[in-house]
Amino acid sequence: MTDATPSFLKIGDTDIAYRHRTGRAPGVVWLGGYKSDMLGTKAEALDAWAGETGHAFLRHDYSGHGESGGAFRDGTISLWLEQSLGVFRAMTEGPQILVGSSMGAWIALRMAQELNRAGEGDRLAGLLLLAPAPDFTSVLVEPKLSDANRRDLEEKGYMEEPSEYSDEPYVYTRALFEDGRKNLVLDGVIDTHCPVHILQGKADPDVPFAHAMRLAEHLPADDVTISLIGDGDHRLSRPQDIALILRSLEGLIERPV
Repeated sequence: MTDATPSFLKIGDTDIAYRHRTGRAPGVVWLGGYKSDMLGTKAEALDAWAGETGHAFLRHDYSGHGESGGAFRDGTISLWLEQSLGVFRAMTEGPQILVGSSMGAWIALRMAQELNRAGEGDRLAGLLLLAPAPDFTSVLVEPKLSDANRRDLEEKGYMEEPSEYSDEPYVYTRALFEDGRKNLVLDGVIDTHCPVHILQGKADPDVPFAHAMRLAEHLPADDVTISLIGDGDHRLSRPQDIALILRSLEGLIERPV
């Protein structure tokens, strides 16, 4: 069964909140997006699916997100990657499918690189990437910065942008942009050594579907499936989107090794 209340794992100086449902392999690991948490619609749907099918399921909140400790403004891709790898290594056994949403897809791709580099590539059974936003700081956000945004980053160390998904603005720090450049994945071939399925809405206002197509160009073609959803938005949380996510996940599970 899954945890009704979160458990905590100290990584560095921060208590990282997680929920873990024990079960059979391959397990599923959820990686949420920027300013999201592990209690969102998609994560809850995956947990319910895991309960019905008997698969293990792990989810956590990055520092500064949800129930985890730490300040959001102190977060970087490198830090959230370190935390995700820490929870993954501590709480999972055997092959896992990483399900990454938006920024979580970037984290998933970097996890695949780091696990393969460490000789742990056999821990990955597949990647399911939802509205993937790898390199979003450099490719999607920086080119659109106004002079005022750049001035705030230089003088204050951060900038704010209104959010369609929250009453609170998005905060982007200078450290996030600088660290993002150290974690770019769209600058060469991304060898995941496992199958990848990308789900992307064509009506996504935040991550254009051309970005998903660009990502596919950096992945080995024989291991990649792309599903474009004509009226799909960035959240991909409608009932029909959830159904497609679960079918895609089951397809990765049933794929012969």
